[in-house]
Amino acid sequence: MFGLEALDLARMQFAFTISFHILFPAITIGLASYLAVLEGLWLKTKNDTYRDLYHFWSKIFAVNFGMGVVSGLVMAYQFGTNWSRFSDFAGAVTGPLLTYEVLTAFFLEAGFLGVMLFGWNKVGRRLHFFSTVMVAIGTLISTFWILASNSWMQTPQGFEIIDGRVIPVDWLAVIFNPSFPYRLMHMATAAFVATAFFVGSSAAWHLLRGKDNPAIRTMLSMAMWMALIVAPIQAVIGDFHGLNTLKHQPAKIAAIEGHWENHGSEATPLILFGWPDMKEERTKFAVEIPYLGSLILTHSLDKQVPALKDFPPEDRPNSTIVFWSFRVMVGLGFLMIFTGLCSLWLRKSDRLYTSRPFLYLALWMGPSGLIAILAGWFTTEIGRQPWVVYGLMRTADASSNHSFMQMSITLVLFVVVYFALFGAGLGYMMRLVRKGPKIDEGKETNDGGPGQKRTPARPLSAADDEHSDADHTVTKEI
Repeated sequence: MFGLEALDLARMQFAFTISFHILFPAITIGLASYLAVLEGLWLKTKNDTYRDLYHFWSKIFAVNFGMGVVSGLVMAYQFGTNWSRFSDFAGAVTGPLLTYEVLTAFFLEAGFLGVMLFGWNKVGRRLHFFSTVMVAIGTLISTFWILASNSWMQTPQGFEIIDGRVIPVDWLAVIFNPSFPYRLMHMATAAFVATAFFVGSSAAWHLLRGKDNPAIRTMLSMAMWMALIVAPIQAVIGDFHGLNTLKHQPAKIAAIEGHWENHGSEATPLILFGWPDMKEERTKFAVEIPYLGSLILTHSLDKQVPALKDFPPEDRPNSTIVFWSFRVMVGLGFLMIFTGLCSLWLRKSDRLYTSRPFLYLALWMGPSGLIAILAGWFTTEIGRQPWVVYGLMRTADASSNHSFMQMSITLVLFVVVYFALFGAGLGYMMRLVRKGPKIDEGKETNDGGPGQKRTPARPLSAADDEHSDADHTVTKEI
């Protein structure tokens, strides 16, 4: 049907589930560190604005964390159900790495998560802050192990192949494989940037609706400082990552650039836009800038970039997809840098919180970080094809022996269940965002904190707080 095979459906199913899943850890990583900063600032300054923001974002973090755990479990099972040959071939490497993630990161997060979310009135301030920091560290450790596993699939080393299976012989080489440092920094930074624009968009939405208070202003201010500082850093990390990819996965770079062949010793141009045609082996409607491809990718004006025709047709990634997914990621990155610079200019003229054009820009940039993460992930994973373990095992040899009908049914079920389940979760999370932080205006609230009496934070029932308050008022009157 439509020229698809069971393998294609298995790939689509994994791509669909990972596209849902990757959004939740990205926000979880950023929000966990944001919460640690907020609580630390509150403890240092005693400014209740930071405490109120902590309570507000901890509710959103709790919902997001739960959806991330559920969606992650599904992906883990797919390695056994849909990709059993890959698990048999490389399980001696990927299995322990994912186990280390559970033992060092997930247990750490789970152990302190309860104290962080429900211990506000039950433990001391230092212990509660320590728990928040441990959860934040746990999310970063989780990122470490997941990226170590995926990076090994991109640039495998530290192994031997015995009886048709990968056997690790040097775990340090396995973990710290050539692409791992760049991919780890790139993904962690992307999570911080995505969270910054999510927070900034939330603040902009409230300001546009006339809800202007210190908490909302603090949200926007902190988000824009993060965008201003981290977005350019991400661009630099991306450049180093590109140089590393050129060295270890040149076919991926050729596909990203839509570059089919070199002419003599002529420098490689940069194709800004075009349509790579895999059948005709050329990029149609190409808009080129001479020499710029060599300058960006090799940092010289005379070195050439490997071309797609340098590789056999069966070893070429799908340039049509990765060409555009990469440009979506880079284009959004430039918009993020532009937004950060605009915020600095408006901050100097004291118009950051009142410029409606900028607030609309910040609002619409809200999902930009998450879209860029997805685009970058598509570029990375599709650009690795046709290999599931680069240079060692082809994707066609990695899948389980399922029929087209079996994969069709499970794919449809995944789509229906995911949209229903996670759609409801996302809807609930957006209700929390629209409600905004609860501010106790005109009340003395400095005594509220960990270990002291105060209305407890209820992450999973926060959207109905206004109804609970109304019921409490009615009860008192009766």
